[in-house]
Amino acid sequence: MMIDRQPAVAGRFYPADPMTLRRQVDALLAAVAPTVQTHPKALIAPHAGYPYSGPIAASAYAQLAPIAARISRVVLLGPAHRLPFRGIAYPTAERLITPLGAVELDLAALDDLADLPQVEPLDAAFDGEHCLEVQLPFLQTLLADFRVVPLIVGAVAPEAVAQLLERIWGGGETLIVVSSDLSHYLDYTSAQRADRATSSAIERLAPEALHHDSACGATPVAGLLLAARGHGLSVRTLDLRNSGDTAGPRDQVVGYGAYALF
Repeated sequence: MMIDRQPAVAGRFYPADPMTLRRQVDALLAAVAPTVQTHPKALIAPHAGYPYSGPIAASAYAQLAPIAARISRVVLLGPAHRLPFRGIAYPTAERLITPLGAVELDLAALDDLADLPQVEPLDAAFDGEHCLEVQLPFLQTLLADFRVVPLIVGAVAPEAVAQLLERIWGGGETLIVVSSDLSHYLDYTSAQRADRATSSAIERLAPEALHHDSACGATPVAGLLLAARGHGLSVRTLDLRNSGDTAGPRDQVVGYGAYALF
């Protein structure tokens, strides 16, 4: 019997009912047309509740439609929100469960990372954590058959993230997704200004310009940008909004950006 990790935020960040969830994800994706002509190697997508960040996340995932059939592995990274720890964690489970079904972990890829000193099995890092889980229904809807390498990034240098990504960069079969929101709890106008600066840094492949006030996932984003430099990738901003644009008040907002690296 395989070891499963059950969902932590189904019914809160996204619908727990499978049919309702499928309809919502389909509707979010249908509202976006692919805009990147070159096939993306990596995406950056937000991770709030679907009423807030779902439309922006869909702007990233819609770019996968032309290449969905070739993707068989997704390297999924996000920041630790609940447990402070050093390094990069993966779960000991063999499958991640959502209302849409089970996603198997790529255990061979995790074995390939086992000798890196920054990588460790740490189930507690995934307890109650939402940043990776909310990405899975989009991937399950778009990709026919894939395995996932789920990684929570704690206190670690961006260079350590880049080293990990280099180890499992792969080819066209491997997609990298970094889960991150942008600014937090600024007023609407201040958030727009801050998020434009963050987007500029991401587009310029300038990880040194990122900090944890600009994005909760600043470290995995910065690591991705370092790896992208080495591979000659470029970045396009696909969507840049905040919770004041989607489903919340404007006195304190959270920023969301969607980006494709190709």
